[in-house]
Amino acid sequence: MSWNPTQNPECPESDTNSIETLIIPRARDLGGFEVRRALPSPKRQMVGPFIFFDQMGPAEFINEGGIDVRPHPHIGLGTVTYLYDGEFEHRDSLGTHQMIYPGEVNWMTAGRGVTHSERTSEETRAGRSKLFGIQTWIALPEDREEMEPEFEHHKEAALPVITDTGMTARLILGNAYGETSPVTMQSETFYLDVVLEAGASFPLPDNHEDRGVYVTEGSIEVAGDVFEAGRMMVFRPGDKMTLKAGPQGARLMALGGATLNEKRYIWWNFVSSSKDRIEQAKEDWNAADWANGPFKLPPGDDAEFIEIDPAMNRTKPKEWT
Repeated sequence: MSWNPTQNPECPESDTNSIETLIIPRARDLGGFEVRRALPSPKRQMVGPFIFFDQMGPAEFINEGGIDVRPHPHIGLGTVTYLYDGEFEHRDSLGTHQMIYPGEVNWMTAGRGVTHSERTSEETRAGRSKLFGIQTWIALPEDREEMEPEFEHHKEAALPVITDTGMTARLILGNAYGETSPVTMQSETFYLDVVLEAGASFPLPDNHEDRGVYVTEGSIEVAGDVFEAGRMMVFRPGDKMTLKAGPQGARLMALGGATLNEKRYIWWNFVSSSKDRIEQAKEDWNAADWANGPFKLPPGDDAEFIEIDPAMNRTKPKEWT
């Protein structure tokens, strides 16, 4: 997913001592398609290595509607696409052409630079369709920022599932509760899709430094306070935390991992520990030299691409603290 300018999330003070930061994303309508961005936020740039977190939808498309995220570039990060409903057709400059469906994971490591697109397939556009999912970016460690780009796709059945009374959790990335996802990670992390029945409890993993949750459906209770869907809570390191689902149950994404030692700057679709590296990537994309430059367009989707807004070209990489 490409970065689109949106209003900064709200970060009100929380009355719950165990919550370090409460984030309330603002919704942005992209023409029948709503996006809520939780990260980066004014008070919290990252949760572990997670530097970008968007909720896509839920949306319903009628009469050949769908999503068209045209080819665009990334550096210094890995993109994670995970769907609850609907599908995406992914193409990238590595030559990958991959459909993704609910419960599966697409993991694209940009490294020194990659270009990709995500669209609703022509087959799906032929009828009524839905889309609901989460798009995240993970910042790469400094010594891996210029690695060769890679792509992995893993089916739903390949991802470990942890179950307990009233709780089912699918491990998308990293490790938690003695299980390890098959997705190749470059840093310590965890990322879980958790479904809770009404009143069920969910203890957060206690083997990770940074931990947060984002509620996508229902509500959860934390130390007596209730948080509805569309809220991200980042918890204080070291605290043992157990969340409880509300009367309608809950679905949430639990995320986190080790914090990175270096600052990270973000500008459009680029992430780096170096402002100069982002400026170079900006120049490379603006040059549009697909034959000889560092960026190539995806085979099979090379008729158009996202240009950088001229007004945005004059802005500088930003660091959230």
